[in-house]
Amino acid sequence: MSTEQKGVGVYLYAAGSIAAGILDLIWGEFEAAHQPIQALGDHIHGRAILAYTAAAWLVLGGAAILWRRTARWGGWALAAIYSIFAAFWLPRFYTVAHLMGLTLPLVAGLSAGIGQQLILVAAGIEEAAATSRAGRLLRWVFGLSSVAFGLAHLTGLRPVAAMVPTWMPFGGNFWAILTGIAFVLAGIAILSRVLDLLAARLLALMLLVFSIFVLAPRPFARPHDHVVWGSNAYNLAAVGAAWIFAESLARRGGRRSYTDLQPK
Repeated sequence: MSTEQKGVGVYLYAAGSIAAGILDLIWGEFEAAHQPIQALGDHIHGRAILAYTAAAWLVLGGAAILWRRTARWGGWALAAIYSIFAAFWLPRFYTVAHLMGLTLPLVAGLSAGIGQQLILVAAGIEEAAATSRAGRLLRWVFGLSSVAFGLAHLTGLRPVAAMVPTWMPFGGNFWAILTGIAFVLAGIAILSRVLDLLAARLLALMLLVFSIFVLAPRPFARPHDHVVWGSNAYNLAAVGAAWIFAESLARRGGRRSYTDLQPK
C-alpha cells in the first residue's frame, strides 16, 4: 500500500504516535497519564533511558507505518509499544485496590486506561496484518473498550465533568453522562454488529470533538505540563485508530444486518 492509498485514520494514528514520542524526548520521561510506568514502582533503574527508547520507538514506528515498504513493520512496532503501555496499568489492579478497595469506579477506570492503549494496539495490528482475525480483534477490542470508557464516565462523573469547558451549556455532569451513555451504546452496537459502522464513525467523531473542544485548549493554560500535551497526542492517535476501525468495517461490509450474518 502506497502512502497515497492510505486512509485518513492511518495518518492521524501515525501523527499522534510520532507526537507522543517527540514529547517524551522533550521531557525525557514517560507521560504519566497514558504511559504510567510509575505503576511498576518509584525507583526503576534506567527510567530515563527507557523513556528515550520508547520515544524513539514511537517516532520510528509512526513514520514507518506511512510507507509501503515499512508499513507492516511500523504496525507491529506500534502494536508492541502500546501493548507495553497497556501492561503498565495492570499492577494498579492490585496496588490501588489494596489501598482503596475493589469498587466499580476503580475497575471501570483501570479498564478504561487499559482500553485506551488496546485500541491503539488493535489499530497497529490491523495495519500490519489486515486479516479477518485482525478484523475480529478490532471489533472485540473497540467494543469492550468503548463500554469501559462509558462506564468510567458514568461512575467517575466528578473528574470527567471537571474537564468540560465552562462555556458549554447544561453543565459538566450532563456531558459526562451523555458521553458515557454514547460510549456504552457504541460498544454494544460494535459487539452486536447492529449499526456497527455508524457507531465506529460516530466514535471517531466524538473523540475528535474531545480533541478540539476539551484537549486542544489546555496547553495554552498549562504549557509546561507533559500530561496536557501528551493527552492531545494520545487522543489524536485514538481518533486515527477509531477511523482505521471504521474503514476496516466498511471494507468488510460493516453494515450487514444480523440476518445477513446467519449461515445459509
